[in-house]
Amino acid sequence: MDNGESSYRRFLAGDDNGMVELVHEFRDGLMLYLRSYTDDISSAEDCVQDTFIKLAVKKPRFNGKSSFKTWLYTIGRNIAVDHQRRFKRNRDVSLDDYSSVSDEADIEQSYLITEQKINLRHAMRRLKEEYQQVLYLTYFEDFSNEDTARITGRSRKQIENLLYNARKALRAELVKEGFSYENL
Repeated sequence: MDNGESSYRRFLAGDDNGMVELVHEFRDGLMLYLRSYTDDISSAEDCVQDTFIKLAVKKPRFNGKSSFKTWLYTIGRNIAVDHQRRFKRNRDVSLDDYSSVSDEADIEQSYLITEQKINLRHAMRRLKEEYQQVLYLTYFEDFSNEDTARITGRSRKQIENLLYNARKALRAELVKEGFSYENL
């Protein structure tokens, strides 16, 4: 697969299996990334669904200026930002909305198999939101600094600075947890 572009083209041409392939390929990674915007797994799932619904219904044009994955994550990020704006306006939230938080550990453990990866994820959560996002996009999703800049709406230089500071902050968190410098 060429990072999803051919599947999307097939979907636009009428092959529904193209959309199925996109969902299977990108759903999980996109959900973990969007969780850093929404700060809860249930909202992140909603944003992922909205992202794929937007692709299926509105069929936006992929112009090829970036990779398909970068383009898709940018759409997801914009949906998550809009979701957060609506959430801030509507503070009336029932406790039922938070009942799925316990599922979060199960979902993360399925992605973060080893003990060190789980500890790394917890340490990342204690970092600033912007640090979490650039670390996740760069190291977990293998986006380049340029693609990360496009997704987050920042310059490449800002991403490089954020990555430097984020790695430094993450190292400090891991040292607090008892990891030695050699393990980092």
